[in-house]
Amino acid sequence: MAEKLEPVKVLYCGVCSLPAEYCEFGPDFARCKPWLVENAPDLYPDLLKEANEKAADNVSDKLQSVGISSGGADGAPSSAQTGTSKKEEVKRLPGGKVKKKDRQEVIIEKVVRNKRKCITIVKGLELFGIKLSDASKKLGKKFATGASVVKGPTEKEQIDVQGDIIYDIVEFITDTWPDVPERSIFFIEDGKKVQAG
Repeated sequence: MAEKLEPVKVLYCGVCSLPAEYCEFGPDFARCKPWLVENAPDLYPDLLKEANEKAADNVSDKLQSVGISSGGADGAPSSAQTGTSKKEEVKRLPGGKVKKKDRQEVIIEKVVRNKRKCITIVKGLELFGIKLSDASKKLGKKFATGASVVKGPTEKEQIDVQGDIIYDIVEFITDTWPDVPERSIFFIEDGKKVQAG
């Protein structure tokens, strides 16, 4: 008679609920890494090495930051040492690219559709702490047109205002929201960024 086969026991990830062998192909492998190092170190030996190196780096950084200064007898680090040890936190994207911080600027662009109808697009008001839904209501009332908040091609929200109000809108923005200086408002004309005013 044939031997009865035992079922295969599969270890499922506690974070993404995929089998542990397939975590690297899942939606967020970075979140799974700590769980895999703790629960399945034999599947990903490179992660174990990486975790050990990080732990060693953290310990050495802590030891350096707690070092005794030559100027103080109480063991507190000197002011020159603390100024140089603080690093700016830089957000890194996949592939090691550094994410640039968005500059505070409002970009106004006119788009023509159907040869006669214009849409004025306003981008960047949210960087000044302005709610886009409130701004679109105010723009719609002021210029008696339709205004709505939509997602642009870069997945950032922008305001679309019906009509060609590109030159009138600058004065309205600076009067309504004094936090937005006129020098940080730009037009896009013929593919070039031109400062308003």
